[in-house]
Amino acid sequence: MKKIKNKIIVISIILVFILGAGFYNYLSDYYKAEPSAVELMNKDQNISIVDDENMITFKPGNSSSDIGLVFYPGGKVEHLAYIPLMQKIAERGYTCVLMKMPFNLAVFDIDAADRAFKEIAEVDFWYVGGHSLGGAMSSEFAQKNPEKIKGIILLGAYTSGDLSNTDLKLLSIYGSEDKILNLEALEESKTKEPKDSRLQIIKGGNHAYFGNYKEQKGDGIAYITNDEQQNMTADMIAEFFEASNE
Repeated sequence: MKKIKNKIIVISIILVFILGAGFYNYLSDYYKAEPSAVELMNKDQNISIVDDENMITFKPGNSSSDIGLVFYPGGKVEHLAYIPLMQKIAERGYTCVLMKMPFNLAVFDIDAADRAFKEIAEVDFWYVGGHSLGGAMSSEFAQKNPEKIKGIILLGAYTSGDLSNTDLKLLSIYGSEDKILNLEALEESKTKEPKDSRLQIIKGGNHAYFGNYKEQKGDGIAYITNDEQQNMTADMIAEFFEASNE
């Protein structure tokens, strides 16, 4: 009997090790930011950038912004890949907060936006959003905290939280060549969207080009650059902010 118990213990330890190693390998295989994206962080003199333990904050340097966006990175994508997009939005006059997620997965820190709200007092109107899985998790935050925010922005994503009974404003953007986004699920998710929702499609854009990382497996081939896609995205977000705060 003792030998059987010892075998069970040994087998259990081996299984835990195998599962742990598999999970570690899964988390270690993520999309890294292109070096050129990281190099941008200190080059724009018109933007104030603060990089701390939990987030990177981008503030327009020549004006104070009372509108802010907390951004959740895509699943298994290094947060640094979104520096160019955050800078483009900040250049248009808005504070952006790029969250750093445990294991590059927003599912492990859905309430991350609360840290930004506490640390940045000058923003009066907050929006949350994100790319792909990050967008879905930001919608979960929005569902639990509608009173804390004015709206939500989804890039290559759809809402998983039910926002249909809220007064939030929603902007959804995806590229016409996006082969990662499940369009059927996007259509079904419309029953969860708030009444004030709008959808915009970037012609020629794909799933990965909201960030600056290598081509994503299974994605479509874009026929615009990621710089062009991000400029169009930043313009759409700026127009959304202005329309939402008139």
